[in-house]
Amino acid sequence: MPMIGWIFIFAALGLILGSLFMLRDSASKMHIPEDKLEKVRKRKAELEAQEKKDDQW
Repeated sequence: MPMIGWIFIFAALGLILGSLFMLRDSASKMHIPEDKLEKVRKRKAELEAQEKKDDQW
């Protein structure tokens, strides 16, 4: 294989691995304010209570 082919292969692998590492590093940086988190928890509890009520019928 010519040298340019190896360069393209290594460049493609570098781009793929670099994007995967960036995705991994940014995946855990989801900062949700505490008030919105509490709102989500309340809504989830309401939906679960409603589902239990609907399942009893």
